[in-house]
Amino acid sequence: MPVPTRRSKRVRNPLVIVGNAVFTLLILLMVGGGAAVVFGKLRFDAPGPLQADKIVNIPPRAGLVDIADILQREGVMDEHRLVFIGGVFAMKARSELKSGEYLFPKRASVRDVVETMVEGKVVQHLLTIPEGLTSEQIAARLLDSQILTGTIKDTPREGSMLPNSYAFRRGDTREQAIQRMQQAQQQVVKEAWERRSRDLPLRTPEQLVILASIIEKETSRPEERTRVAAVFANRLRQKMRLQTDPTVIYGLAPGKGTLGRPLSRADLERPTPYNTYIIDALPPGPIANPGRASIEAAANPARTKELYFVADGSGGHAFAETYDQHLRNVARLRKIEQGGTPEPPRATQEDTMPAAPKAAPPKARKNAPAKKKQAQP
Repeated sequence: MPVPTRRSKRVRNPLVIVGNAVFTLLILLMVGGGAAVVFGKLRFDAPGPLQADKIVNIPPRAGLVDIADILQREGVMDEHRLVFIGGVFAMKARSELKSGEYLFPKRASVRDVVETMVEGKVVQHLLTIPEGLTSEQIAARLLDSQILTGTIKDTPREGSMLPNSYAFRRGDTREQAIQRMQQAQQQVVKEAWERRSRDLPLRTPEQLVILASIIEKETSRPEERTRVAAVFANRLRQKMRLQTDPTVIYGLAPGKGTLGRPLSRADLERPTPYNTYIIDALPPGPIANPGRASIEAAANPARTKELYFVADGSGGHAFAETYDQHLRNVARLRKIEQGGTPEPPRATQEDTMPAAPKAAPPKARKNAPAKKKQAQP
């Protein structure tokens, strides 16, 4: 039998033994770490547990662990929240995660979640402001919104906001919404004023907005806006009073948008700064917030000689160049009304009530254009 070889003193040295153990441990850690990285990457890119799209709100100033808890609690991730935390560190995105309301799609991976939050792809909520509302009515709509936050310090100046559909994030303030609408209106007015007809009987962009607000309240039909604008532009050139009911309504109930009742002859005779049956030319300010189409129509009216319009019984208007033509259009409307046809939504006040000699001289009254009934908000 061979004699067993004795281990050298160097092998039996404690330092060597410890070194070997440390080396072995490092190897194991590297192997384990590599396995963990591979496992984590697979989990990071694997489809998530969501069975349907889901909206999740991440509050401001939420920490990384808090965000992981929220995502796990909402079912966006499974129990392996360390995969999320590790992935955020690996992507060096810890300071890039943004708060907000997010829509995570079905089966979204952890990578999808992190990238969505880094890019700040928050949910956009659409808020539509119809044309023709007063600033007071728009402010009321903003206050009713559950998406916007904060208060409104002061009711915005009449005619200063552009009606449109705007996308907001949950938590945006109402003052920010007003600023967006005002900036949009300024841009539209600026562009329309620069492209206006050179013979337009208006001196300033402010007058353009005033005329556009009257057009907005007189018709909602796109094809009629430039013709309505032409009637008023022609009247301004001929120094005729506009005599339009919506201005009377605004003078009696500023900012309300409606009287809650039909206009009367006494209303037409009541002096207010906005009563265009009494005042000459345009009223002192807008009577609503006009949309882009009405602003552009006011800047570029149709090339007509028309001075009158009256409801045609179908929701639109019949236009006329002479008073005799206008009277025939009025007679046609009365025949429709007497035949049992429901009252058209834009039938005129002037043509359904006796003349009001005190409101304007007879000649001015004779030249008055037909107008619609009180506009509804």
